[in-house]
Amino acid sequence: MDKFNRTLRGYDPEEVNAFLDGVIQKVEQMIEEMKEKDRKIEELQSLVEENQKLRQQNNQYRKLEETMNKAIFIAQKTSDQMRIDASREREIIIHDAKNNADKILNEALMKAENVQREAMQLKRNIVIFKRKIKDIVEAQLDVVNEIDQIKLE
Repeated sequence: MDKFNRTLRGYDPEEVNAFLDGVIQKVEQMIEEMKEKDRKIEELQSLVEENQKLRQQNNQYRKLEETMNKAIFIAQKTSDQMRIDASREREIIIHDAKNNADKILNEALMKAENVQREAMQLKRNIVIFKRKIKDIVEAQLDVVNEIDQIKLE
């Protein structure tokens, strides 16, 4: 904690004002950081929503793929080898798509948790910072009250 030089009537006002200006700048910086974190959270939430849409599309594509596979099977009974190859390739693609979708979702969730954790830490820091400023102001008020109680003779 900074210490202020004493003057005839208490602490040096310029030093106190400079300190308070620094405090204000830090609080404003913290607020900007919180806004940036909130923006990042919104971005991550939109990524999660986009991921969900992609999963829905993936499900639609799977249903469509199953229908097409049935049509191909009926139309080309004699091409068993082609059907087996197509089925294997389909399974690989679906497996890769599931893995990629799960990976993207997990990364997005982890980032969202980290951003939320950082936002909570910033909020706690602001509360502590406010408490410290309040203590400083109250201490200054106590000094002024003590000065008022001194009887000048």
